[in-house]
Amino acid sequence: MSRFFAAGRRTFTRRPILSSSLALAAPALGVYSYLASPDRADVDIDAQALYFNSALRMEGAQVEGTLDRPSTMWTPPSREEMLQKLGCPAHGRDPARKVSHSGTDDAVAEQESQSRRGQNAGQQDSGSTKSTNEPPSAQPGQTSGSAAGKGDADKQEDEFDLLIVGGGATGAGVALDAASRGLRVAMVERDDFSSGTSSKSTKLVHGGVRYLQKAVFELDYEQYKLVREALHERKTFLHTAPYLSHSLPIMLPVYTYWQIPYFFAGTKLYDFLAGNANLESSYVLGKGKALEAFPMLKSDGLKGAVVYYDGQHNDSRMNVALAMTAVQYGAVAANHCEVIELLKDADGKCKGARMRDVLTGREWETKSKGVINATGPFSDGLRKLDDQAVQEIVSPASGVHITLPNYYAPAKIGLIDPATSDGRVIFFLPWQGNTIAGTTDSPAQVEQHPIPKEEEIEFILNEVRGYLSSDVRVRRGDVLSAWSGLRPLVKDPNAKDTQSLVRNHLIDVSPSGLLTIAGGKWTTYRAMAEETVDRAVKEYDLKPERGCITKDVQLVGSQAWNKLMFIKLIQQFGLEVDVARHLAEEYGDRAWGVCSMAKPTGLRFPVHGNRIDPVYPYIDAALELSPFLGLLASRLHFLDSPDLTHSIPPRHPPPEVTWACRREYAATAVDVIARRTRLSFLNSEAALEALPTVIDIMSKELGWDRERQDKEFRDATKFLTSMGLSWKRLEGLTLQDVRDGRHRKVLAVDDDYLARTVFSPDELKTLRKRFAKIDADHDGQIAADDLRKTMKKMGFDQVDEQTVQNVLREVDADNDGQVSFEEYLDVAAGVKEIHLHNAFTDVAFSDKATSESDEEPSGPSYSSKTPPERTGGGW
Repeated sequence: MSRFFAAGRRTFTRRPILSSSLALAAPALGVYSYLASPDRADVDIDAQALYFNSALRMEGAQVEGTLDRPSTMWTPPSREEMLQKLGCPAHGRDPARKVSHSGTDDAVAEQESQSRRGQNAGQQDSGSTKSTNEPPSAQPGQTSGSAAGKGDADKQEDEFDLLIVGGGATGAGVALDAASRGLRVAMVERDDFSSGTSSKSTKLVHGGVRYLQKAVFELDYEQYKLVREALHERKTFLHTAPYLSHSLPIMLPVYTYWQIPYFFAGTKLYDFLAGNANLESSYVLGKGKALEAFPMLKSDGLKGAVVYYDGQHNDSRMNVALAMTAVQYGAVAANHCEVIELLKDADGKCKGARMRDVLTGREWETKSKGVINATGPFSDGLRKLDDQAVQEIVSPASGVHITLPNYYAPAKIGLIDPATSDGRVIFFLPWQGNTIAGTTDSPAQVEQHPIPKEEEIEFILNEVRGYLSSDVRVRRGDVLSAWSGLRPLVKDPNAKDTQSLVRNHLIDVSPSGLLTIAGGKWTTYRAMAEETVDRAVKEYDLKPERGCITKDVQLVGSQAWNKLMFIKLIQQFGLEVDVARHLAEEYGDRAWGVCSMAKPTGLRFPVHGNRIDPVYPYIDAALELSPFLGLLASRLHFLDSPDLTHSIPPRHPPPEVTWACRREYAATAVDVIARRTRLSFLNSEAALEALPTVIDIMSKELGWDRERQDKEFRDATKFLTSMGLSWKRLEGLTLQDVRDGRHRKVLAVDDDYLARTVFSPDELKTLRKRFAKIDADHDGQIAADDLRKTMKKMGFDQVDEQTVQNVLREVDADNDGQVSFEEYLDVAAGVKEIHLHNAFTDVAFSDKATSESDEEPSGPSYSSKTPPERTGGGW
């Protein structure tokens, strides 16, 4: 029995993990109730029987070589084990160090390795039932098993068939394809899986309507082939990871009658090229139906709309699922591991690489029959490591996206602007409860974390303004996050601009045998991987056990998932609806394992998870949190923490962060906030405020000391500058500053107000001057004395105290007897936007009140004719 199925008997503490099946049988419920009782501290149970009752297993793989799904609590080999399989020297052990729950401690790695060796030697529990479709065992120096090839015993233990450099969509796809064919595969990534372009996409699984348009009007056969391949791969994509991807209707608003048949013909051709892989048929909407589907749309001049279907996915979660599935099939995968030198034999052929563990600095050599370069926009860097004189084949382009609040777009339909002011295409899409808009397409330099340019952000905002109703004020302050992804476009020597570059891929083999796969896009990752492995088999004379089967390989978490799974989570664990939906859509059937780590609330409902607000899905202990930490709680589902500003109890840490450390190779704080969860993409300010909590949890899981915690914070804040935060806000900020809330004091005040108000910077400047002149004692508040002096200046000498208090009370939102600048802005916004006024506005926005006695009134007037004595009305 492979370790992937948790063979034998193990001891569980407090609450066991339920069966991975969604259709839990009555005996399993009885066992769970018994084991979850308060007086049960430690219970010895048959883990295999609990996880995989024979009635709950899949009937068997339909395609030869595909594997049965693992337990929902399947724990892959730790990162340390993976490094040792690559040949990395063992990390020095500290006898005083506690054993980590994450499995990253060397002692744990050694114990698990011995356990697996015993299993492979036939030392299995005699009562265990061996699956005929088990994932391969993964022992040090050997990743073979039922899927890794029968001839492994005859192979050199220290040599892999393929060493794949790059852990993005392409690299992980190649690793899965090769491992599922029975090859011995190693994959390394310098940063984290999906840390580059693969996590910074438009989140679409699409053929490309823009490419189809170019194919037709430019008679470009290459563009046509790209679209047709992508449309067919789109359907496979949605099948292999159904919980991470879904179809999405996208609207083309039409403001000229002749465009309706033009766009409709184009979308019908799009449907036709997809053939039987089409998602849904495109259709036409009249003006009324278009506004009903997309109420935020500008109605002036709208003639109708055309709607077509494409796919959408969670890109970094998809990438992690690819890597985890490759591991299930026997691949060795390690993140934060970089190639510093290519190894060559006497004939000058690449036979492996010298590597370095980025986190510890250890170096070693890994041998392989062939090396595949799948580093995306960094492809030329590795090619030059092979040959300094090589000609570059990649032309990187920057694609900037921004995240906006969810009220900018409906939750179930997107929008595309096919012809922006400069000819580029802008998508406007719902995603993860927010709205994303992008992308731009401009030449860029290759860098690890590109920072989005302000002019690119403004370009997107200006294009969005052109399509939305005037009632939706598109503000720079509404940008919750902004990021730039480098696209590895295949260079065309005849092209003058990056928009003309084909997104198709290119396979290049150097004289030394380095195989480079470059270009392509997320949608076609599987086809690219298949073609790459086919070429590698030929180039390196490999002997796979079977051909490509990835069309039939569903990613980890997919097999038992269905669209109603969240209901079973609600019924079994007592979760609230939005929390259950989130878990099901992020983890698939493995959400069962995540839920098992949650502590009961002690309430009748929800049984698991404590909301901090009755409306929003912010889950935590009964503790008042900021909105930003609330957003973190909704994404990470913090279920038991008495004080988020200090440490997290080790017994019940938030399940998603803990899960990421133990079962998804999260090794840094950025891994969690950016790629295991998507918090930095949804709200970069929220991610900043979440860092102390995330670092505390990971410190307990991974054994970080104070120095490492500070380093993680510095690295994370540097990363957040690439997600839209200004470095001037973060420079000099410490982890303790964020714990204590002092980081809010160093934020630019103007930006903070502009994020919420409706004023331009010039208007805000004017309002500040007006406020300062009314605030006679310059204490930052307009009190009764300040107001009385202003009214006297206006000529109201006989105003009694009660009248002054009444004027002030009308706008004193927090009833503290004075008006702050924030409250003042709220009043000014009402005056500007909908012409509301009361006695306070007559005083506060009077030119006479805010001008010097010897100056003529200037600028816009906010005043009205209401006498200040008539203060009984309000707004």
